[in-house]
Amino acid sequence: MAKHVLIAGFEPSGGDKVSPSEMVARSLEGRMISGRSLAVRVVPVETRNVRERFETALVQDDPDIAIILAQAGGRSSLAMERVAVNVLDFEAADNVGVMRKSDVISRGGADARLSNLPFDRVLESWHANGVPGYVSNSAGTFIGNQALYEMLGLTEAAAPPVVVGLVHLPYLPAQAIAAGSESNPSMSFELMKKGIELLIETLVPWVEQRTPDAKAAPSRSQGKSLWIPRGVKEAER
Repeated sequence: MAKHVLIAGFEPSGGDKVSPSEMVARSLEGRMISGRSLAVRVVPVETRNVRERFETALVQDDPDIAIILAQAGGRSSLAMERVAVNVLDFEAADNVGVMRKSDVISRGGADARLSNLPFDRVLESWHANGVPGYVSNSAGTFIGNQALYEMLGLTEAAAPPVVVGLVHLPYLPAQAIAAGSESNPSMSFELMKKGIELLIETLVPWVEQRTPDAKAAPSRSQGKSLWIPRGVKEAER
């Protein structure tokens, strides 16, 4: 059985009522893309248990592709993050009130970890299909950066390798209006979703070409997670 593609989004935070990363992730639940089942997780914005939640996802969903989606207000395009740094320096507390300033993610861990996405291939696909996107060299120092750092650490010895990436999403139009649209760009939900679908369509054949036996790899999936929050209302698009 082919391995899963793991798509992880985050709950709303910072007073927002919606999160584009959650909305895009949920829109992919139950989907098959390029012959692969998508395993979707929606993660609380809590620094204290990021590693444990993603470790659980890796064990239960057994992916060879893991894509984290996070919101980054102020950006105008989809941003694939090249590097995660071993730094936590929050501008605002997480969703349970924890504030971390000038802290590390992992004491004694690597100063930085690099994503292994095929950036050029993804950019070529995005631009050929009208999706604005670029490679970012700064994932920030909030929980998206923490998630990428931990996932890269958890998978660094995986065989076959797990492709891990973080994509930052702009505000939705309604969020940009609420935040002050004159200085906050946005992107439609449909265009964000199209970009992530194209990302998966690009990654699957690239991964299977590198590891021809991927489709025959046994799956360790143990069913759905119990900690995905439900009942989130859809935002106006």
